[in-house]
Amino acid sequence: MSVVSGTVAYLVLVERRVAAFIQDRIGPNRVGPLGLLQPLADGLKFIFKEQIIPFHVDKPLYLMAPAVVLISAMIAFAVIPFGPDDNTVIAPGLDIGILYLFSVGSLAVYGVILGGWSSNNKYSFFGAMRSSAQLISYEIPLGLSVVGVILLSGSLRLDVVVADQTDPFRWNVIVQPLGFFVFLISAFAESSRLPFDLPECEQELIGGYHTEYSGMKFGMFALAEYLHLITASFTGVLLFFGGWHLPFMATEQTGFLSGLLMTLILVIKVLLCVFVAMWIRWSWPRFRFDQLMNIAWKTMIPIAMANIVITTLVVELAMSVWSIIPFSIVVMFILIWMIQRPVSQAGNISTTALNLPGTTTTEN
Repeated sequence: MSVVSGTVAYLVLVERRVAAFIQDRIGPNRVGPLGLLQPLADGLKFIFKEQIIPFHVDKPLYLMAPAVVLISAMIAFAVIPFGPDDNTVIAPGLDIGILYLFSVGSLAVYGVILGGWSSNNKYSFFGAMRSSAQLISYEIPLGLSVVGVILLSGSLRLDVVVADQTDPFRWNVIVQPLGFFVFLISAFAESSRLPFDLPECEQELIGGYHTEYSGMKFGMFALAEYLHLITASFTGVLLFFGGWHLPFMATEQTGFLSGLLMTLILVIKVLLCVFVAMWIRWSWPRFRFDQLMNIAWKTMIPIAMANIVITTLVVELAMSVWSIIPFSIVVMFILIWMIQRPVSQAGNISTTALNLPGTTTTEN
């Protein structure tokens, strides 16, 4: 717990410095040399800040919500391997590691809904409702995105999936481009990171489901959000980027130094993924909620289903895995054509039928 908390604290510092660089600012540099003690100051602030519990909340559920979110984020690390040795994973030999990872990750939505409902606050309630729609919707394409990887590796164990990517040109990001694309978008939405932070967007809902929380209870929500980002980065690296393997470098030797090298390779890949998430956060504007849901149901799920069909045909017909790539390119061209096609007359009729204030209609 202390290692995870320290890692998250300094990732927050890194994100603040990345944000400052993107926005042409200096960033935190006052506490300690180069601002390196800023996470300690923030941690002390959370600990000693007054723990305010509004009188109108449902106290048992109010106190339970941050614990549920944090616990669901913590227990996901039980099946993440840091190397091929069973000593590098908390729960070794679990044959349903991928299923466990996605199952416990989906429990966080209960804590978010409990926090919004128990706060007895309209902004919190709106944030909880958005969260229930967003997180549950994106769990579907997120789960479907890894089915192709499971079909190719023939196992639900993460170490087996990584071992199947020993060849650098066989990384699943290459032979499963559609699956990776869906996984990337869905993982951002599941982590409630910009541009998908609709449950807690400050400009509309103050803080969303955690508006009424302060002190360490608010800190637990923030800690859980970053843990979900780290878990998603670990999952993406293990499933699509070869885990602890490097191109043209043998990393299967046994021994302490070899194990340390493999763990270092994995951690560096994960940190690069976290950096990309930070970069995207400060580069993309937030989606509207209707756009968010349309992306999940009308784009991500059809792409994931098409990827499953393509991969199933390749596996059943014993075709080369490289034949997945041309089929995936065709699917992407079809998707681009569907997105860029002109609005149909049916869309205009449905807009007219809504009779929204401030809308005007034209007749052809």
